[in-house]
Amino acid sequence: MKKQEIKKVLILRLSALGDTIHTLPVAYAIKKTYPDCVIGWVVEDKASLFIKNNPLVDKCYVVPKKEWKKRSLFSVQNIKDLKKIVDDINKEHYDVVLDTQQLFKSSCILPFLNIKRKITLSGGREFSWLFSNEIYPESHKLFDPDYHVVNRNLEFAKHIGADASEIKIVLKDSDDAIKAKINFLLSGIDKTKKTVICSPATTWENKHWKESYWSKTLDFLKDKVNIIFTGVEQDLALIERILDDSTLEKDDVIILAGKTNLEELAEVFRRGDVVISPDSGSAHIAWAVSRPCVVTLFSATAEKRSAPFGENCYVLAPELDCRPCLRKKCKRKSKKNLCCELVKPEELISLLTKILQLK
Repeated sequence: MKKQEIKKVLILRLSALGDTIHTLPVAYAIKKTYPDCVIGWVVEDKASLFIKNNPLVDKCYVVPKKEWKKRSLFSVQNIKDLKKIVDDINKEHYDVVLDTQQLFKSSCILPFLNIKRKITLSGGREFSWLFSNEIYPESHKLFDPDYHVVNRNLEFAKHIGADASEIKIVLKDSDDAIKAKINFLLSGIDKTKKTVICSPATTWENKHWKESYWSKTLDFLKDKVNIIFTGVEQDLALIERILDDSTLEKDDVIILAGKTNLEELAEVFRRGDVVISPDSGSAHIAWAVSRPCVVTLFSATAEKRSAPFGENCYVLAPELDCRPCLRKKCKRKSKKNLCCELVKPEELISLLTKILQLK
């Protein structure tokens, strides 16, 4: 297909926040190659904040998964919601739809879309390929731990002739109200010091770094930098345990857990010099905003597949024969979640000393 024939592209990417961010380079590659191309995106509600009004995305179709889960799967309202999404998509007359999700929950919408080219890679799960009419060979397996998911996603862009030589993530800038709120929340910060943002929580138990290691790192950073904790309200207990085991008092840190939504969190990260996080949505948001250095602490998951990368990104990952297992629950018979404690605090402290030029 000639370049000028690509006028409208629909991206299917539901899933988690990190996966959505990993797909944004596809939109950038398409817009770079076809500046006038209209890009639509089907996204779940949780990650929609970074797709709605994104400079790269012209149309955003939000799947209200949170509301759907409150009702039975095939409730009348859920069916009405889905029909409206399908109708809205079909009104746009897209040339191409890219099923970058490659799961049944995304591909099942394809039969209802009046789009000529329904594209996916081979190797999808849950028989998702059955709903596409243009399947091309994958270069690597879907969960190849040594092949970054961003590169796999960019194979979709290349297949429709887009230039994917530059990997770039674009987020919309914060509006004035968000900037004002973050200015207020950070009004007590010492502007003569650099700022380290700690986002210690994630949804998988075996992706958490050992709590006492966070505490030792805080002891080193005390009085040297501004320290900010981020997260959701449920993370406050974890943060309090980390602080209780350190020499810091609550007045020594700024705790923003539960005080920001995801858009506001992105603005917080723009104010930092370093963000430290396990493999989580926070790490990927920090990577996407480009401003801070990002240090990602890996355990059960694959750093070569999903870690932030680039000039200002650093990864600390342990060597262990059973990792990356990519499992939410540790299968070891003894020393459960051992991978969570093999990266020692001294390694992180040494890295932070270099990045922040500390003495």
